[in-house]
Amino acid sequence: MADLTLTGFLSHVAGIFPSRRAISVSGKFDVTHAQLHHLVEGAAAQLVAAGVKPGDVVALTFPNTVEFVIMFLAVIRVRATAAPLNAAYTSDEFEFYLSDSESKLLLTSKEGNEPAQAAASKLKLPHISATLPAANSEIILSSNQSEVDAGSLSKLTNDPSDVSLFLHTSGTTSRPKGVPLTQQNLYSSVQNIKSVYKITESDSTVIVLPLFHVHGLLAGLLGSLGAGASVALPASGRFSASTFWSDMNKYNATWYTAVPTIHQIILERHVSSPEPAYPKLRFIRSCSASLAPTIMARLEEAFGAPVLEAYAMTEATHLMASNPLPESGPHKPGSVGKPVGQEMAILDECGAVKEANVNGEVCIRGPNVTKGYKNNPEANKSAFQFGWFHTGDLGFFDSDGYLHLVGRIKELINRGGEKISPIEIDAFLLSHPDIAQAVAFGVPDDKYGEEINCAVIPRDGSNLDEAEVSRFCKKNLAAFKVPKKVFITDSLPKTATGKIQRRIVSEHFLAQISTAKVPKFGA
Repeated sequence: MADLTLTGFLSHVAGIFPSRRAISVSGKFDVTHAQLHHLVEGAAAQLVAAGVKPGDVVALTFPNTVEFVIMFLAVIRVRATAAPLNAAYTSDEFEFYLSDSESKLLLTSKEGNEPAQAAASKLKLPHISATLPAANSEIILSSNQSEVDAGSLSKLTNDPSDVSLFLHTSGTTSRPKGVPLTQQNLYSSVQNIKSVYKITESDSTVIVLPLFHVHGLLAGLLGSLGAGASVALPASGRFSASTFWSDMNKYNATWYTAVPTIHQIILERHVSSPEPAYPKLRFIRSCSASLAPTIMARLEEAFGAPVLEAYAMTEATHLMASNPLPESGPHKPGSVGKPVGQEMAILDECGAVKEANVNGEVCIRGPNVTKGYKNNPEANKSAFQFGWFHTGDLGFFDSDGYLHLVGRIKELINRGGEKISPIEIDAFLLSHPDIAQAVAFGVPDDKYGEEINCAVIPRDGSNLDEAEVSRFCKKNLAAFKVPKKVFITDSLPKTATGKIQRRIVSEHFLAQISTAKVPKFGA
């Protein structure tokens, strides 16, 4: 059954394309598929020697580096579960995610991550750093085990049901939901990505998005490695508009995938500082937030490649639907395309399938879909009904079978592809001693699609102002969760039944701004 595991499949691919480039660290060195396989096996043996056992959760917080790629693949090779975390989290956030995932170990780069290490220390978790000095060296772990048993891995056979990846997705409840994904989930998603975009060993891309999200991890990295193709990692360990096209040209890139926010940054740079030459791209992919048709048209005109919008979520191990390549059919602005490698239906509240051009909830099922949230029976009960996983998104199929997303049932704020729970922000704001009531909400934003704003009612007698609320947020929340604008008020609009509805609150406060726009839903 190894053919249904990502680990077994990548090993198979390395055997077919041993000398082809797998990973380039921009400005430093290249690693072939055979070298990558060797490095992963070596790192895996070191993890076993360090006491990592099948089923253990191992947290990783790295920039986009070759060490992350090797250690991620090594963790899942030893039948443990990789839990990648955003390096920008605060110590309190790391503490929540480390404890909620029940992590047994923290892995970082050699440079480390102080907030993550502080949280791990508080939870009494061991910390190991990893570094790869050169392509032809072994990966060095700080754990310094004296004895690494090369034969230890031969006893470990990966199984399709192994939980390999654990990520949190922000729900509309205050606690983010934990999503376990198996070897088979990962394998299925990689096959879906390869098939719809026809990725082969001749393809090359530059990783734009963070590898702690399914978008960058699955669509950018693993989809490429699973095809014998190559990826380049920016020298800085993160996206840089100033080096993006030089890397794309240097590594003969044939495509890239990004969120609309980054597409806009790339477009702005093209207008202000065009490159002397652009690579010939097969396609450009957009996912994780709604892409405005005007931006799609500008991208296609600027870079001479079809822009394919897709639809994805963590619970589906990323890809759910995509517009096809031109040779396979038209790509439609405003649509996220057709289902890929899974069943998809538009259902009403009773589980009945809706006909074409009628709105309902987008529901999916297939080998790429999670079996359920971790320790969250309530969320599982509402998400898995009538034999389908319910996405919480409203949409319809047109008469050609293309999916159009028209709104979100969930109240998530989608800031440039980062899905943020407003209830989580509410709960945090209410922890301030001078805040009596608080509500966070999304507002339209030209750059990010949506931004976070909040309205707060101060406690009687306090001198709370916007600056103090902003300072409190900036000190304790990751930057992407900090409300851009704070409204201080003495009342919040409520429905006739006394409930606060975010949409009404958003419209109320936006109306106070002269440039207000009515919020629109985006997928």
